[in-house]
Amino acid sequence: MTADGALRDARVTCDACPRHCKLEEGALGYCRARRCRDGRVLPDNYGRLTSIALDPIQKKPIARWMQGSTVLSVGSYGCNLRCPFCQNWQISQSGEGDVPWREVSPQDLVRMALDVRREQEAAGGCMAGIAYTYNEPLVGWEYVRDCGELAHEAGLANVLVSNGCATPQVIATLAPLVDAANIDLKSFSPAFYNACGAPAGALDAVRHTIEVLAAEPGCHLEVTMLVVPGMNDTDAHMRSLSRWLASVDRGVVLHVTRFFPRWHMSDARPTDVQLVYHLADVAREELDCVLVGNC
Repeated sequence: MTADGALRDARVTCDACPRHCKLEEGALGYCRARRCRDGRVLPDNYGRLTSIALDPIQKKPIARWMQGSTVLSVGSYGCNLRCPFCQNWQISQSGEGDVPWREVSPQDLVRMALDVRREQEAAGGCMAGIAYTYNEPLVGWEYVRDCGELAHEAGLANVLVSNGCATPQVIATLAPLVDAANIDLKSFSPAFYNACGAPAGALDAVRHTIEVLAAEPGCHLEVTMLVVPGMNDTDAHMRSLSRWLASVDRGVVLHVTRFFPRWHMSDARPTDVQLVYHLADVAREELDCVLVGNC
C-alpha cells in the first residue's frame, strides 16, 4: 500500500498501440506478442519468424515503387486487431505456442537478404530489400527498427505492410527507416474498427500513421481498403475515405480490394466484382491513382 492506504497498481502500460494494455509481471498483451518482463513491456515475438518468402513487390501490394523487383518478406505472430475476415489468421491470431517459428536475429536477417540480393542480381533480377508483413509487424516494432537500421546500413530498403494501428512514438521512430509502405485503412468508420476488435481511437491512430508516412521524405506510401460486403461497401463510405486521403496527398495510391471468405467470415459471400470496380470509380473522383485488387 501507498502512504495514504491506497493499493498501488503494479501493472505496466504497453505503449505500442492505442489499446495501452496494462500488464502484470509475466502477463501477455492482447496482441499475444508483447509481455511484461522485469517491469517493462517487451516484444515476446522479437526475431521469431513464422514466415520467410521471396515475393514480387506488387504482392504487398506496392504498385508504383521499384516495379519488377522482389522483397524478402518476413512475418512473426500476433496482432492487435481481431478482424473476423483476417486472411493470415493462422499466424496473426496465434501466440508463441500456437505456430512453428524460428529465431532470426536482425544481423542474420540482413545477411540472408544480402545473399538473396546477390542471387537475384546474378540471375538478372532486382531485390529491393526486406518487407515486414504477414502478421502485424508493429506489435514487434523493435525488431522492425533494429532490422531496418541494419538494412539501411547494408543498402537494403525497408517495406512496411501494416494495419497502422500504433502509437505516435512508434511511428515517429520507424518512419525514417521506411522506404515504402502499404497501410490498411480498413474503414472510415470507428464502428467498423470496433467490429475488428480494435481499441478506442484506432481509426485516429491509423490516420496519423498515414499522415506521418505520407509526409516522410523518401517514403513511398500506398493504402489498401478491403471491401467487405455489408460493412464498408457504400458510395458514401468510399467517398468519405477517399476525400480524406486526398486531403493528405491526392497522389497516394489506393488499392480497392475484393473480399474473399476467411476465418470467422468463411460463410460470407465474396464481394461482387462490379461493386469493387464501381467503388474504385467513386474513389477516383478524389484520387489520382486507384487500383483494383483480387478481381
